[in-house]
Amino acid sequence: MEKQQNFTDMEYTNRRRTTKREAFLEKMDAMLPWKNWVALVAPYYPEGKRGRKPVEIERMLRMTMLQVWFSLSDEGIEDALYDSYAMKSFMGIDFSAGEQVPDATTLCKFRKLLNEHGLQKKFFEQVQELLAKEGKLVSGGTIVDATIINAPDSTKNREKQRDPEMHSVKKNNKWYFGMRAHIGVDPVHGFVHTVVSTAANEAECKVAPRLLRPDDTVVYGDAGYLKMDRYVTDGVKRDYRINRQRGTFKRHYGDGLSWLYEKELEKRKSSVRCKVEYVFHIVKDIFHWRKTRYKGIYKNDCHAHLLFASANLYMLVGG
Repeated sequence: MEKQQNFTDMEYTNRRRTTKREAFLEKMDAMLPWKNWVALVAPYYPEGKRGRKPVEIERMLRMTMLQVWFSLSDEGIEDALYDSYAMKSFMGIDFSAGEQVPDATTLCKFRKLLNEHGLQKKFFEQVQELLAKEGKLVSGGTIVDATIINAPDSTKNREKQRDPEMHSVKKNNKWYFGMRAHIGVDPVHGFVHTVVSTAANEAECKVAPRLLRPDDTVVYGDAGYLKMDRYVTDGVKRDYRINRQRGTFKRHYGDGLSWLYEKELEKRKSSVRCKVEYVFHIVKDIFHWRKTRYKGIYKNDCHAHLLFASANLYMLVGG
């Protein structure tokens, strides 16, 4: 969004340094295919023939992405736009010209429109096309992995129950309640090509076939995917390079050279598989997605597609 500078902009240009937030927003602004996203939303967006003129589609998209990146509520992002110069500049809002920040209700209705038509998944696909044009999305192999996203386990609500679509699961002798985000990652550059969301109790190896592309011939994964070949039924011959569980090498191979050889193989598998952990670091530590934001799997799956599309762009700009 190009706009004329006001006095506040002129004042901020004389600062000694640019904040990390401003640098991040400038990079993401340059990379996101705004025009393509606007074209996807336009057929479903109200024309505003009656009543108040609707907010521009691009401005609502920018507000949505800010909410995703900084993990803010509808009211929280509205307040942040009044407080933060970097966010206000990213939105292209000029208070001196009488422009105002879209309110929380408008943002909520816009998100419902995106969810209703599954547009977040189409946004993710367009980011995939961008990566393919840049030559960053490699086929022929994939890394599969999943992470648990906790859901609120309180029953202090109107229904007096937890989210019925979320489930409990035991991992490393600890109980978790929520959902799983399953992803397929390019083993060369580490970009996400597939996202699937399920309840937390869905076994990783059963969901793994949905993460594979038809031309994937090599699959990397942790010990949770040791039996995934039983569930793959597409008939494609693949090399499953799955890490064994820790502490099982000596039990299987003894103390001789065979054990040392297998240990070196495991290290090589891990050196490739570790790329998926960086993706989870971005969405959980940088974008702060450690708890579900909405009720139900579908809404959180839409949110996940925006997060992993953003993670791909974050890696592309060298974040």
